[in-house]
Amino acid sequence: MTTDFDLIVIGAGVVGLALAQHMARAGRSVLVLEQEDWIGQHSSSRNSEVIHAGIYYPPGSLKARLCVAGRDLLYAWCKQYAVPHRRIGKLLVAVTPEEIPALERLQANAAASGVALRWLDAAQVRAMEPEVRAVAGLFSAQTGIVDSHVLMQSFEAALQSAGGSLICRSQVQRIVPCGAGLAVEGMSGSDPFRLTARQVVNAAGLFAQQLQQSVTGVRQVPPVHWCQGRYFAYAGSSPFRHLVYPMPEVNTAGLGVHATLDMGGQLRFGPDVRYVDQLDYAVDEECRQPFAAAVQRYWPGCDPQRLQPAYAGVRAKLSGAGEPVMDFVLQDQTTHGVKGLISLFGIESPGLTASLALADQVGRMLDAS
Repeated sequence: MTTDFDLIVIGAGVVGLALAQHMARAGRSVLVLEQEDWIGQHSSSRNSEVIHAGIYYPPGSLKARLCVAGRDLLYAWCKQYAVPHRRIGKLLVAVTPEEIPALERLQANAAASGVALRWLDAAQVRAMEPEVRAVAGLFSAQTGIVDSHVLMQSFEAALQSAGGSLICRSQVQRIVPCGAGLAVEGMSGSDPFRLTARQVVNAAGLFAQQLQQSVTGVRQVPPVHWCQGRYFAYAGSSPFRHLVYPMPEVNTAGLGVHATLDMGGQLRFGPDVRYVDQLDYAVDEECRQPFAAAVQRYWPGCDPQRLQPAYAGVRAKLSGAGEPVMDFVLQDQTTHGVKGLISLFGIESPGLTASLALADQVGRMLDAS
């Protein structure tokens, strides 16, 4: 049986696009299908835009390994393709002596993944960021920021330069094994379509589980938990030159309401953690005071009236509220039972940082299947 494409990637977020260009440049005929009007409308463009160093994740996990590898690949890519980015560095701070053990655990965890963090006493923290209140800190020189929109556009350009294609406004409704490949069926605008490929990758992000359930003969679809994270912008100039992170929140999925800068120098704070049953990108003004209280722990000078609702994102988590954080899940036929299908679940943070390493990992799975 002859198929229309070697590979169809479903989902034009940062990971789907990274994979698509990777495989197209390896000589495959590749099509990306995206249900929205343009690329990266959900998690890929509604995040902190941080290039993570690899500090928080269990050593040896996919998140830890692919974050460290992806970080280096991403910096190299941004330099080669003129994607706006800055290796700005990050301060992790203990506000009280009681938080120092947590800071020590983070340093040890990072070291186990090969990530060096420099210990700072209170005076050294003040020297780096005079307005930050802390009794101790860690400095991550490998943390940075990136323009996620330009990054995704660079992946799309690389895909097209290698002969690959992207079609938006095309929702996949069914995936059916057929002959030596898979048939992908759905609606493109008001027109039905049916395309075949030797292999398919489910990189649908928030909708990956929904898509997986449409696959004929599939088994073991993991649950999904949508988690909203809201952000507030800070009016006026930023007092910070680095990113500033408090200690991760206890018994939640969050890293704490942290201070980030975008490529234009705009200061913003977030995200918080709120599990939701439906997509919700609203940021309520009533969140201002809780945000201000969280920020004032490490920045007493924060003026609540200068906090302005900015945007929200929703992350596709594999763990619910109060449950242990789960690793990325990359499923092939040995797990779900469908030949030629690779499915990606729980690709939350550090998915953007890990995108090129994920592309390499999934590419090797495709080559082996």
